[in-house]
Parts: sequence; C-alpha cells; structure tokens
Amino acid sequence: MHKASAARRQLDFSRLFLAQGIATLLVALLGLWQAGAPGAFSALMGGLVSLLPSLYFVWRGLHRGRRNVMSFYQAAAGKFGLTVALFVIVFVTVPPSNPALFFVAYVVAQLMHWLGPWLVSERSPPRT
Repeated sequence: MHKASAARRQLDFSRLFLAQGIATLLVALLGLWQAGAPGAFSALMGGLVSLLPSLYFVWRGLHRGRRNVMSFYQAAAGKFGLTVALFVIVFVTVPPSNPALFFVAYVVAQLMHWLGPWLVSERSPPRT
C-alpha cells in the first residue's frame, strides 16, 4: 500500500457508537419490562453517561486534525473529567430511580469497547 494513502485512512467509529446505543436500548427495554418507565429512564441515563464521553474522546483525539500522543492524553483526560462531571450532574439533578439499571447500562455500554477491534473499521477517503 502506498505510504500517502495509508496516512489518509481514517477510523470509522460509527459502528462502535451504534453498538453502544443498541446495548443501552436493550438494557432500557429490560428496565421497562422490570421496573417500568423510571427504570428505562435510569438505563438511558447510564448509557448516555458512557456514550457522551466516548464521542468527546473520538472528536478531541482523532478528528481535530492533530494526531499525536499529547492529543490522545488530553482527550483521555477530558473523557475522564466529562465522565465524572456527568455522574455528578445525574446524581445531583436527576437521581436515577433505579441505580442498578443505571450502572448496568453504563457498564454494558463500556463493555462495547471490548468489541472495538471488530466494530471499528478503517476506511479510505474518496480519491480526488
């Protein structure tokens, strides 16, 4: 493969985020079945607390033009800070009615990263 075309390849994280969203929705459906609408809402909040920092990490670390180690460290620190802030916001403003479903959805969405090598694909931009 030509060196310039390899450098232009991009990672496509849409399948990873889709998997996180589907996992969150499945836990929310389980929560709806087990605990009603408040349980489903708790699960959705848990999934969002996992998904939003992941979106930030990809945006900050990969798609802002700079791809160096410092950029990844800054993105990871930002992701951690955003995760902590979202946990605090959720538990202070809208405490989940079912904390177990909240944490199950959070953990299941986080576990989708283990599937990353199969879900994240490399794509080349169209040739001009």
